[in-house]
Amino acid sequence: MGRCLKTLGIICLIIIILSGLLLTSASLWLPRVIALWLPEQARLEMNGRFGWQHHQLRFPLIRYWQDDCLLAELEGAALGRKNQRWQLQAVTARLDSQCLSKLPASGGAQPARSLDEWQQRLPDARLDIDNVIISPWQAWSGGLHLSVNSRQQQLIYTGHNISAQAQLDVKRLTIEHLTLPVAGSPQPFTLRGTLNLAARPDSLPESGELSGNLQVANLPAPLDVRLVWQQQQGEFRVTAQGEAQPLLRLPWQADSKRIQISKGQWQWPWAGQPVSGGVALQIDDWQQGVGTAQLSGRLNVLTAGRGGRGNVVVSFGPGKPDWQHSQLPLRITGDSKLTHLQFYASLPGELRGPLLDPVLHFSPGALMRMRGRLLSTLEVNEARWPLAGVQLSAAGISGRLQAILSAHDPNMGDFRLHLDGGAHQFWPDKGIWRWRYWGKGYMTPFSANWDLRGTGSWRYSKIELDSLSTGFDKLSYAAVTVNAPRLTLGEPIRWQRDPSHPAFSGSVKLDASVTRFSYGGKLPDGHLLLTLHGRDPAWFLWRGQLQAGDMGPVQLHGRWDGQRLRGQAWWPSQALPVFQPLLSPNLKMRILSGTLRAQAAFSAASGEGFQAGGHFVVGDGYARMPDNEFQGVDFSLPFRFKQHQWYFGARRPVALRIAAIKNQFDLTNIRADLQGWYPWNDQQPLRLSNVNIDLMDGQLSLDSLVMPQQEAANLGLRHINLSKFITALKPKQFALSGFVNGMLPLWLNDRQWLVHKGWIANEGPLTFRLDKDTADAISSNNMAAGAAMDWLRYMEISRSWATIDLNNLGWLKMTAQVNGASQFSDRKQRVSLHYTHRENLFQLWRSLRFGDNLQSWVEDNISLPSQKGTSDDK
Repeated sequence: MGRCLKTLGIICLIIIILSGLLLTSASLWLPRVIALWLPEQARLEMNGRFGWQHHQLRFPLIRYWQDDCLLAELEGAALGRKNQRWQLQAVTARLDSQCLSKLPASGGAQPARSLDEWQQRLPDARLDIDNVIISPWQAWSGGLHLSVNSRQQQLIYTGHNISAQAQLDVKRLTIEHLTLPVAGSPQPFTLRGTLNLAARPDSLPESGELSGNLQVANLPAPLDVRLVWQQQQGEFRVTAQGEAQPLLRLPWQADSKRIQISKGQWQWPWAGQPVSGGVALQIDDWQQGVGTAQLSGRLNVLTAGRGGRGNVVVSFGPGKPDWQHSQLPLRITGDSKLTHLQFYASLPGELRGPLLDPVLHFSPGALMRMRGRLLSTLEVNEARWPLAGVQLSAAGISGRLQAILSAHDPNMGDFRLHLDGGAHQFWPDKGIWRWRYWGKGYMTPFSANWDLRGTGSWRYSKIELDSLSTGFDKLSYAAVTVNAPRLTLGEPIRWQRDPSHPAFSGSVKLDASVTRFSYGGKLPDGHLLLTLHGRDPAWFLWRGQLQAGDMGPVQLHGRWDGQRLRGQAWWPSQALPVFQPLLSPNLKMRILSGTLRAQAAFSAASGEGFQAGGHFVVGDGYARMPDNEFQGVDFSLPFRFKQHQWYFGARRPVALRIAAIKNQFDLTNIRADLQGWYPWNDQQPLRLSNVNIDLMDGQLSLDSLVMPQQEAANLGLRHINLSKFITALKPKQFALSGFVNGMLPLWLNDRQWLVHKGWIANEGPLTFRLDKDTADAISSNNMAAGAAMDWLRYMEISRSWATIDLNNLGWLKMTAQVNGASQFSDRKQRVSLHYTHRENLFQLWRSLRFGDNLQSWVEDNISLPSQKGTSDDK
């Protein structure tokens, strides 16, 4: 008996040892055993060792290969039994959907088991996987919890972007919720409903109803989504809440061979103009799998616009979708006529590649065109996009990218632009796109031809404008003609769009040849250089300088923040003679000395327009003309500009000071102040004040002139020396000495008057002496006038009073009264002279033949006095 027990013990020990050896080496031999039941070209790998811990069998890393493709991977799996229930746990499960196409087709002739048979075979078990990752939908990863027995199966899936909960009771599948994020929706989309499954798992459900609610940004109402069917037909419908007409309606039918959508309809009333159309889709042999099914369909888009009704048809198939090698013909044809634009498309192509990541290849002859009104006045003659050879996929656009645009504006002119380049898997900030562009046109307002050319690229997150050259042959507008202005790049413009290291840099140059003004002046060759540096085109600093010949340089700097352009300009002190080219040679003025300095700040923003403020200062200017000389010119101009209105005299009035003007009349100590708005109005007037001019031992003054003018501006004359006035005019016929005062009420916007009810009167005695030759000439021509001239050869005037009216056509009316005494042949005669004189002052001033005019007037108007001695002549 003892020997038997000993033998039994040895056998048990051997069995235990062998079991341990088999368990520890299971990762080596178990895959070979399992391979006997795996499909062809499939194999199982186990990396690591089995283990036993906490009443659970710990599995090594398990990989399932189909051919050379890793179909599935299970990491951290453990199997145990608790409370009469199997429990399988895993840390991570990975599945590559692209490997499904490598699975061999089932060739068994045995009929498929029913759903009930499958359920009866299920053990009482629970599956928990912390993270399920299915490629290429890694964003939909989440935790899976599955509880099954022969009577009921329950699934819970929870991820960052998706969550689901469903329960199957015999044949009734209840979807508690299926929650998915939707682009453009502030809330995720949740689907609920019930399905009555068919007896066979590979058949469509017998009946069911699914519904959900979707909120989309910028839509006036939420969308109701509903899918219903009974037996082999049903309908999918999307309707806006509160609307009777659905946005999408897809009636469908299905059997064991075909799924078909016919007479489907859709509409979208919230576009720039309403669009609608129809949908048709057919899938043949759908039960045979993705690689065998035949897919074909058609979708059309109906539009209506300025050019009439349009119809775009998208047709595809027949073709076979495949997990790896799809091949589905596709063609887009027709025209789309929007409110102001018409599009014409003929785009043959083919969808190729993996079903989950297809590539659209456009075939030769693929072309899209556009015409119509692009902006309020810009009419597109034709825009063309040749797309032959272009490939479009989720990875980006690849191939040659071209565009041609021809357009015109009735007021601005016409142009033609070309774009050509190549792209490789390009999306914004992904892939590469290189381009070059060129074009030309004519700008009507400036009577100018212009051209454009350049190159650039977009490499991943970096946009670079390598070259740019655009300009006009000339710009002619109003009184200015700019010759050959051209904008180029000093340095390439580079924009790094990487959010972690954003950068924007470059420089631009604007050059122009001589600028000529209609009055005869000119501006030498001008050059503007700006350097840009910042974060992106919506935020950067700029700095530069502007120079034209010897004028300048003007230093410029500022910044742009995406909403407002700010800047400052500083013009250091510079000699005035450098501005000589701005003056017309016909003016015959030569600037000899003086300085100019200026500074300004400005800004521009949408809704606020352009604003500026600054200060210009001219110091000690000196200029000479053949008949004039300007000495000691000082000019200070503080200004502001806002909302298309100037304000002169910010902080202090505009001040003009001139030491002397040497001409026919010497003017000294010239002073004038200006302050106010231009254009002016009643609430914002412009005021000229403190005007004073010393001339002819007297003074000319103007206290205040306000525009718009409500009252006359009184121009005062005080202590004017007539002797100097007559000497300046240099008449040979007479001489006049003494002093006068006067007041001339000025009107600048009166319908009739420039001066109204003005007056001039003597200040003390005046002396009038008639030239002997002139008097003798008058006497010889007119005996009666000659007798009167004898009393005017020398006259002392005790009182002189004249009223003056000058209308806006230049006609002067002067009514004068002169009282005095004349002396001739040692006799004195009292003279009282009343006369009215009318003449066009503008013509008189141009001629300046004052003496000859006076002589003619005297000949026509003088008569003998009625009494002599001490009598008055009237």
